[in-house]
Amino acid sequence: MNSIVLVTGGSRGIGAATAVHLAKLGYAVCVNYLSNETEANNVVAKIEGSGGKAIAVQADVANENDVIRLFKVIDSSLGRITHLVNNAGILLPQMRVCEMSAERINKVLTTNVTSYFLCCREAIKRMHNGGSIVNVSSAAARLGAPSEYVDYAASKGAIDTLTRGLSLEVAADNIRVNCVRPGFIHTNMHSDGGEPDRIERLKKLIPLQRGGEPEEVAASIAFLLSNEASYITGTFVDLAGGK
Repeated sequence: MNSIVLVTGGSRGIGAATAVHLAKLGYAVCVNYLSNETEANNVVAKIEGSGGKAIAVQADVANENDVIRLFKVIDSSLGRITHLVNNAGILLPQMRVCEMSAERINKVLTTNVTSYFLCCREAIKRMHNGGSIVNVSSAAARLGAPSEYVDYAASKGAIDTLTRGLSLEVAADNIRVNCVRPGFIHTNMHSDGGEPDRIERLKKLIPLQRGGEPEEVAASIAFLLSNEASYITGTFVDLAGGK
């Protein structure tokens, strides 16, 4: 059976590294992106340049109609999906809870949580012969991100719960659901939060004394998706340098 994977938020950071890594392992990859078509096409070009198969599809995965359209494109262009990496998410500028508006909170929760539910729903409908899902959470779900991103941390806590509950719900259908929780990874997301050099400020507090690379997260995602992890479901892998 051909392995067909959707990587949401696949145009940059952990998503892009994961798309490239999985393509090297023989997956046909759908690189989902919200707005940066150029970066998404660059990821596809990199995959195709190495002999892999990939498509880039624009969709706001927090929007139900967009998700339905996204999966129909995968159906027609690649075939029935077998694997899903839920990675799309946003981080807004650092702020204390007492300063947060309902608009901000709802935007974070809808983008970071609703999108995962919708993509899981559509993937599971198609995984008739079993499949594998990896949700990208965050160490923030454990640490809380006080005075910085409690809304983001709460959204990732919801992903942890989704992972556990869904893994039990679909286990009898031979669908595995696991989760990675990256911590201090060198991506542009820190710039989104208003502090591009955040890892430099915090690395002395990390037991391994450094930030991680997107490729290190991608390797763990690939393992959890693979048949090598065939008896693993409802499990969490922390990638935060020991933090």
